[in-house]
Amino acid sequence: MKQYLDLCRRIVEDGEWVANERTGKRCLTVIDANLSYDVAGNRFPLITTRKSFWKSAIAELLGYLRGYSSAADFRALGTKTWDSNANQNDAWLNNPHRKGRDDMGRVYGVQGRCWRKPDGGRVDQLRKIVDDLTRGIDDRGEILTFYNPGEFDLGCLRPCMHTHTFSLLGDTLYLTSYQRSCDVPLGLNFNQVQVFALLALMAQITGHKPGQAYHKIVNAHIYEDQLALMRDVQLQREPFASPQLHINPDIKSLQDLETWVTLDDFEVTGYQYHPPIAYPFSV
Repeated sequence: MKQYLDLCRRIVEDGEWVANERTGKRCLTVIDANLSYDVAGNRFPLITTRKSFWKSAIAELLGYLRGYSSAADFRALGTKTWDSNANQNDAWLNNPHRKGRDDMGRVYGVQGRCWRKPDGGRVDQLRKIVDDLTRGIDDRGEILTFYNPGEFDLGCLRPCMHTHTFSLLGDTLYLTSYQRSCDVPLGLNFNQVQVFALLALMAQITGHKPGQAYHKIVNAHIYEDQLALMRDVQLQREPFASPQLHINPDIKSLQDLETWVTLDDFEVTGYQYHPPIAYPFSV
């Protein structure tokens, strides 16, 4: 929680204004932020200075792991996070590759589970990583990436948190996640939850202990219509202690994650929080 608030203060105090062409808004911006999460100690990085909706973040992560490409499938899991980008993004609505309502195109999990090769074949990046780690193999290339410049025009949004690298030391699994762009008031809490949960899940289904998760952000920003709420409300609140995330121990394989796992298989305990803050969302 402290490192999140420190980053927010750094942006407010040291950030520079940058115009954002996609949204038509300005962002107060800093470059290079590094956070880490203690997955081994189960210090779940859920923001406590406002109520945060962790279930939606985990539902979105499950959709990525399953390779979903429809906002309807994400809604069925329990999150509406892709409704706007799939159905209210003017550039995507006018894109000839869009297949219709709720279509997201080839974004995020689609790339992770079905990367297209020039010869017409497919690469399931996640399956390769799970198989390697289950056998105790770390080839220094256990990398899951959603960033495919050759297919940016086939999706509604370039990935923000785009690459995850898994590292195995003995029987402890580590994760380093890379993010090119981060809406700190809204997006970062989602991203923190997902980085933490991804390492916890991958360690569990591959038979390892979770270690630290490292989260590297290039461009961290606060939109101009979010600034007053962050500066005058959220940063004035005292944080509570970190809660804990509990995952159903019956989840033992990638197939389990692909088939029967729901939000009922996750529980957060010890979560104390301040009232929610309605930050504006920029499509």
